[in-house]
Amino acid sequence: MASFQKTVSAGEKQTALSPREAMVLDCLTKGLTYKQIADQLGISIDTIRTYLRRIYEKLHVQSRTEAVAKYLRP
Repeated sequence: MASFQKTVSAGEKQTALSPREAMVLDCLTKGLTYKQIADQLGISIDTIRTYLRRIYEKLHVQSRTEAVAKYLRP
């Protein structure tokens, strides 16, 4: 039982978004464009794309819409 709990905990850590990824996703929920997000956070559009790629992988989604819907779901 203890080893199963450790496995679940390790899996949860892998899917947890970093604070910066959460900020990017929060901006997406507000309907901001990649450029607006980049300007607001003071980073490049390429960095936004990198964050989004990681977010998609962690949330197991394929699009911006899916990511936002999954993020907003309780």
